[in-house]
Amino acid sequence: MRVLVAAVGKPRHRDLAAAIHEYERRAARYWPLEAREVREEASRGRSPGEVRSREGERLLAAAASVPVLVACDAEGTLMRSEEFAGWLRGSRDAGRDVAFLIGGAYGLSDDVRGRATMTLAFARWTLPHELARLVLAEQLYRAGTIGRGEPYHK
Repeated sequence: MRVLVAAVGKPRHRDLAAAIHEYERRAARYWPLEAREVREEASRGRSPGEVRSREGERLLAAAASVPVLVACDAEGTLMRSEEFAGWLRGSRDAGRDVAFLIGGAYGLSDDVRGRATMTLAFARWTLPHELARLVLAEQLYRAGTIGRGEPYHK
């Protein structure tokens, strides 16, 4: 099993980028983890739907070889950390690669949502995509510690 995080854009803030990379590094101790950043679409002169569509094409291309696509969206399923850890372990035990798709400023396209195996919410709030990536990285790390019974998850 491998875990792919495909996200629109690079983190713009140095401290936030450092936190994302730190948690992705920690999570990689538990899951073979790869992060792919796809180009953010310029919104000048384009509708939000067109921006979502173009970014969605890039996200799907980045995750083309992965059978389980998880759309990260506020309208998705909410899970407690323990539930997420169990779901991720189940995917690992079944030998299924998983890709988490994080949209840009306008969110995910309908095509991405339609192709997703599952839609996962981190909260009912709308989060900036950089912050969503940080939350996902931390939860991937936490899921690994839960799976091994380590003390990080209290």
